[in-house]
Amino acid sequence: MKLFDNHSHLDDEKFDEDREELIEKIKNSNVKMLISAGYSLEGSTKAVELSKKYDFIYATCGISPNDIPQTEEELWKTLDKIEKLAKENSKVRAIGEIGLDYYWEKDEKRRELQKKAFIEQIKLANKLELTIVIHTREAVMDTLDILKKNSVNKKGIFHCCPLNRELVKEGLKLGFYISFAGPVTFKNSKNADEIISMVPDDKILIETDSPYLSPEPFRGKRNDPRNVEYVAKKIADVKGLDLEEVAEITYNNAKKVFEIN
Repeated sequence: MKLFDNHSHLDDEKFDEDREELIEKIKNSNVKMLISAGYSLEGSTKAVELSKKYDFIYATCGISPNDIPQTEEELWKTLDKIEKLAKENSKVRAIGEIGLDYYWEKDEKRRELQKKAFIEQIKLANKLELTIVIHTREAVMDTLDILKKNSVNKKGIFHCCPLNRELVKEGLKLGFYISFAGPVTFKNSKNADEIISMVPDDKILIETDSPYLSPEPFRGKRNDPRNVEYVAKKIADVKGLDLEEVAEITYNNAKKVFEIN
């Protein structure tokens, strides 16, 4: 069985003490490919470094809504550096994670800067002919509005997709992939089954978002890419498929969206 964790943060400080040892364990598991996702200039740089060091690791580069600089001027400078990083490294397979997050940001001016950063990074992805990886939290309508008004040439992924019917329905209409993470396994995740059932097999992906959001039965502990199997198992149970079938479907979907041969 081959699994593809399409969104992890192996650059995170929670892995500093045992990163090399953990990566060796991942290599010896069913996880045969993974994406180390950037969310800041520093995180994107580290993700690229990991992708250069390990054959089975690929990277994304981007500035998440929670990591945008304080001023517009700083934002443009940072995005120039992100562009350079993505251009110069063939293992960068997407611009992301990018998007909107109103859960943490209540200031209207900062929310407007989030929107500008999101739109500019969509343009960057189009320029570099890359897909995008979207983070959205408590900002569904604005996220969809931006995607409808700003064409995304290579489409993209709603990463750790919120279990929101409207987002999934409209995201699928726009041609995007829906990626599920640990929260679909949580006992208090009331509509996970319904949302999973909404997503056709050719648009479904699995991820860990590690070191965060560990699935049951590891909830509350540090997450790592090997736990993506529990997300696959949940999808298999809901769709009435074998675990191996879900592994193959999501592996092939991830290779397709990230254009990995």
